[in-house]
Amino acid sequence: MVRKILVLGLLAMSLAVPGAHAQTPPAGAAQPAAKAVDPAAIQALKDMGTYLMTLKRFEVSVEVTGEDVLADGQKLQHTATADMDVERPNKVRIVMKSARNERELFYDGKKVFLYTPAKKVYGMLEMDGTIGDLIDQMEGKYGMQIPLDDLFRFGTPAAQFDRIESAMNAGQDFVDDDLCDHYAFRSGKIDWQIWIETGSKPLPRKIAITNRADEARPQSVHMIDWNLKPTFKDAVFKFAPPKGSTKIEIVPVKIK
Repeated sequence: MVRKILVLGLLAMSLAVPGAHAQTPPAGAAQPAAKAVDPAAIQALKDMGTYLMTLKRFEVSVEVTGEDVLADGQKLQHTATADMDVERPNKVRIVMKSARNERELFYDGKKVFLYTPAKKVYGMLEMDGTIGDLIDQMEGKYGMQIPLDDLFRFGTPAAQFDRIESAMNAGQDFVDDDLCDHYAFRSGKIDWQIWIETGSKPLPRKIAITNRADEARPQSVHMIDWNLKPTFKDAVFKFAPPKGSTKIEIVPVKIK
């Protein structure tokens, strides 16, 4: 987010606004312009990150609706989802789906598997370390981004706030039935908004991203649901190749 703003790289999509009610600005306040950095807005991100780091075992799901812009400026929407089972510090399973593709990732702290059900092919890498280490390795060496990767960086030194050029409190809003604080930020050519649940559990519930580098201003919206009392077993992090599947090599990307 502060780095690449929650890009769902393995899903290759973004954008739409389901499930949110009408916007409510703070009482007696005019809509602020996106100019200065409000320290309270930055602190809200830090508080969210601190809370996220306390979550040791959880499920998180995201639905993303994204826009492709054609040469004549017409926009096409596409939707995809990701479901994640997480056990910190070093276990995660991810199921990524769209109408065009489905992929699964398994990481048990020792090996990572990538599986494509439609083609019945899988790849395996020896790897150890935390989920954060997995994200860095998959992105830096293999050119693959993990869904909601920045949520695993908030609350750590990897969260970079110095690139935020403007930050403001945009009021409160409902996401589904949950009241959220709404914040808006600008980083370079990216405008992004986040809705953080109010109360003792400051969970991010919605992310909206606008690409100002494109004159068509394509946008993405990520709707996020959490289950903090999951019932999954440790076996979900283990991958057993299905009968008839083929092992393929996962090749590092070439650095230009």
